Amino acid sequence: MTALKQKPTQANPLDLLQAEMSDDMKAVNAMILTHMQSDVPLIPQLASYLIAAGGKRIRPLLTLSATALFGGDMARAHRLSAAVEFIHTATLLHDDVVDDSDMRRGKPSANIAFGNEASVLVGDFLFSRAFQLMTADGSLDVLRILSNASAIIAEGEVKQLSTQSNLNTTMDDYLAVIEGKTASLFAAACEVGPVIAEQDKTTTQAMRDYGMALGMAFQIIDDILDYESAPQKPNAKLGKDIGDDFREGKMTAPILYAFKNANSDEKEFWQRTICDKDQKDGDLEHAQTLIKKHDSLNKSKALAHQYGDKAVAALAALPASSLREILENIVTFTINRTY
Repeated sequence: MTALKQKPTQANPLDLLQAEMSDDMKAVNAMILTHMQSDVPLIPQLASYLIAAGGKRIRPLLTLSATALFGGDMARAHRLSAAVEFIHTATLLHDDVVDDSDMRRGKPSANIAFGNEASVLVGDFLFSRAFQLMTADGSLDVLRILSNASAIIAEGEVKQLSTQSNLNTTMDDYLAVIEGKTASLFAAACEVGPVIAEQDKTTTQAMRDYGMALGMAFQIIDDILDYESAPQKPNAKLGKDIGDDFREGKMTAPILYAFKNANSDEKEFWQRTICDKDQKDGDLEHAQTLIKKHDSLNKSKALAHQYGDKAVAALAALPASSLREILENIVTFTINRTY
């Protein structure tokens, strides 16, 4: 394991990880650029619209880190990191169509810029490219891990449709949704690293457990952030409109905690706004007031902390190193982030 590269000024753990894996990420980005090309001009145009918009790139970074941690073949990690990012981007394209989203990563979403049909079909193209990269790797274990994650993500999205605008949704239902739609790809991204490096099952499971718990915490915090900022002062770094989850009737942790302790008037409000989708000016602000009244954001953050503790505990079984320390600190960063 090489020494950490020079720390960026005022670096947070994600900055450190990006700096440590910068050369590898350049190779991944080059591979992404190459494999999103097509003779159909709209495909690279739409794909680059979203991919070039940035994002944290945390999933491919996890694949790179989980490979480097055990001295694995980084050339294989570059290919599989690109596959992971393609899977993630494809799900974003599909999600924005399903959710009728207007904004993604600080600008109009691809479905707004290019239309629903093009977004869905280019998402399908990126899924196909991901599977081409997986099969080129030649490992059946890697193919199994990432293809299973792709299927689980789709199941999670369908399950979310069944919980949307449904006040009978339980916390277990919610956790099952975010495990499917978000955490499963985090887990797979981490698991392929030790597989590439030919580590034993205990080590591979530890990295998978880390990724799963980190992904759960990541999504819970995302759901908290949807209610933390004032609508008139949106969080530009968040990359989406504040209150999207409320407008779409998504049953996330903040609403589940608020509804659990709601009085009859409050339940009528949630019925009208979430179930009946009868939303008026000022309803989002009132929802935020009720969420604050029942301490729902702090309760949700405590839930994220539980998963953060699981992530750190999973890493504790691995040999100490500077990179492992960064991965531990990524957990704290994830839970305390504001975007």
